[in-house]
Amino acid sequence: MSTHFFCFLTMVVLGSLISCGSVSSSDVSAGTEPDRVVAVNEPPSNPADLKTAVFAGGCFWGVEAVFEHTKGVADAKSGYSGGTAKSANYDEVSEGKTDHAEAVEVKFDPAKVSYEQLLEIFFKVIHNPTELNRQGPDVGPQYRSAIFYVDETQKKAATDYIEKLTAEKVYKEKIVTQIVPLEKFYDAEDYHQDYLPRNLKSPYIVYHDLPKLENLKKQYSSLYVKRF
Repeated sequence: MSTHFFCFLTMVVLGSLISCGSVSSSDVSAGTEPDRVVAVNEPPSNPADLKTAVFAGGCFWGVEAVFEHTKGVADAKSGYSGGTAKSANYDEVSEGKTDHAEAVEVKFDPAKVSYEQLLEIFFKVIHNPTELNRQGPDVGPQYRSAIFYVDETQKKAATDYIEKLTAEKVYKEKIVTQIVPLEKFYDAEDYHQDYLPRNLKSPYIVYHDLPKLENLKKQYSSLYVKRF
């Protein structure tokens, strides 16, 4: 067995064992804020023109990173939504104590990327919408698939898109994504924001999240933007 293959195998095994909920602030690499790169042909959006969308699709690190690399997205922020508790923090959410899901708030410019395009990326790049209360090694309702709509237009778009995927039999199993109104979004702790670029060598990131960025680049090259 070659050294390179052994290293790869070790990384795969580690990536399958480490879960999003097993990482604490002490595990995060220290460093400065990652440099953000704006695409040459993408002038800054007017903040007044930005719309909000909120998605939950497993561990928020990868969800945030994919949307951060999507054209027209001005910002993506990790956080918590959909719970019954009046507050949310990582420890309680990870233990399933608040009913919140790890979610990502997306600020996007509809003149550059439509909500329907964000839905397509959410379903076809970011996660598996047929997994109930889990994504990969992350198990529990806090990792559920959900769309938190801000208005009836988003609700209809999400409902129509799921019906389209179902009619086209894109997935063998039933789509279990929840479509629920956005009531409150709680920002995640600072050490979760931009987690991927701060921890590029983390086995979890290498095995679970970097491939999502590659898929975005391959499947939706016209919407892919290098951010870091």
